[in-house]
Amino acid sequence: MDGERGRLDRPKERRRSPLPRWDPEAFGKASERIARFLGTGRFIAWMTVFVAVWLIWNTLAPARLRFDPFPFIFLTLMLSLQASYSAPLILLAQYRQADRDRVNLEQDRKQNERSIADTEFLTREIAALRTGLGEVATRDWLRDQLADLRREPDGGRPAARPIGHGEPRPGEERDR
Repeated sequence: MDGERGRLDRPKERRRSPLPRWDPEAFGKASERIARFLGTGRFIAWMTVFVAVWLIWNTLAPARLRFDPFPFIFLTLMLSLQASYSAPLILLAQYRQADRDRVNLEQDRKQNERSIADTEFLTREIAALRTGLGEVATRDWLRDQLADLRREPDGGRPAARPIGHGEPRPGEERDR
């Protein structure tokens, strides 16, 4: 038996516990539902009705039917018990919400990082396209260059008019 006890390749047998087992996720969801109900006007209305009926019964009912006389100690105990369970359930619900918010914030941060990286990439691409377009000969640039070439070699002769401005191209005749 000692040889089996020291083996690491087999999981240990689960120990029996006298405490009941529960699913933490189900317990958390139930606590959120309770906390959500405790924060509603419906709960406050029902609690007000409950306390009012309690007080009216223990004040106006015949003495032998009253179960909590004037200092209303049992009512105080009931409200304290309700508060002692409500506070931890509300805290548990808040912790779960904080965990969800933290996960959502992390996802948003990662999405923002991806968006920034995509934007920077597109900015670089657009800059490269603009640089490339700056090196491409545009129609206006070609006209300016042709006009400069026409003026330079003749040294004072008037430059020829550009093609397409009313004069036929070389080898073409004009229709009349």
